[in-house]
Amino acid sequence: MDLLLTVDRIEEGTAVLLVRPDEERVILWPIADLPPECSEGDILRVAVEVSHSETEAARERVEILLHRLLNKAHDGQPAQPGQPAQPGQPGQDQPPQG
Repeated sequence: MDLLLTVDRIEEGTAVLLVRPDEERVILWPIADLPPECSEGDILRVAVEVSHSETEAARERVEILLHRLLNKAHDGQPAQPGQPAQPGQPGQDQPPQG
C-alpha cells in the first residue's frame, strides 16, 4: 500500500504531513527521518507493508522474555531491577492482603 503525503509545514524538527488526496488526515514525522532535500510543498510516496519476518522475530523475543520472567517468578526469585514484577504481588498493582 502506497500513501501520498504532502509536506504541509515543518515545525520544531517535525514535518506536518497531510495524507492525500483529501489532505484531512495529519501525520507528524521527524524531519531527521525524511530525505535531506525534502521541503514544504513536496509530495512524498511512502510504502506501508507488514514485515512478516520482523513481526515473527519480535514475537519470538517477547515469548523468550516472558518465559524467562515466568520461570523466575515460579522459582521464587524476585524480578531483576528494571523488569516488571508479576501482577498481584504486594507493592505492585494491588495492595498487600492482611
